[in-house]
Amino acid sequence: DEEFVIVERVTGPETPVAAVATTDQLGALQRECRSVYVDPSLMQYAVRLVAATREPARCGLADLSRFITFGASPRATIHLIEGARALACLRGRRYLLPEDVTDLVPDVLRHRLVLSYEALAESVSADQLVRRVMEAVPAPDKPLETHVDLAANA
Repeated sequence: DEEFVIVERVTGPETPVAAVATTDQLGALQRECRSVYVDPSLMQYAVRLVAATREPARCGLADLSRFITFGASPRATIHLIEGARALACLRGRRYLLPEDVTDLVPDVLRHRLVLSYEALAESVSADQLVRRVMEAVPAPDKPLETHVDLAANA
């Protein structure tokens, strides 16, 4: 059982671990991720997605309001952009693309929504709500690599 394994890991004896990076190396990776260029349109997109979980009616999703007791906070937007920057780095780019954001939206938002009793009673999941928000909030056009100003966020 998955839950048993989790409890056993947390409450069981310590497992020896070996360092794979120094704190200096981790700091350098964080700085590199922070230097990834984020076009303002992508930052606005992240803001609109997260705000739509708090006020679904503003983006034509009034029917979702009854399923969300509390939407995601502005910290979700921050973590969405930070995660997308890291993903762009992993993908070998120094600039963000819309798919870097959209690929992370479900993972960043699903646990930040507090669903209402109605949602639970009707078996409406956070993933379903996030999917509807993503369908209603269009991603910006993909910027061409030649138009990316890498110096702007350096």
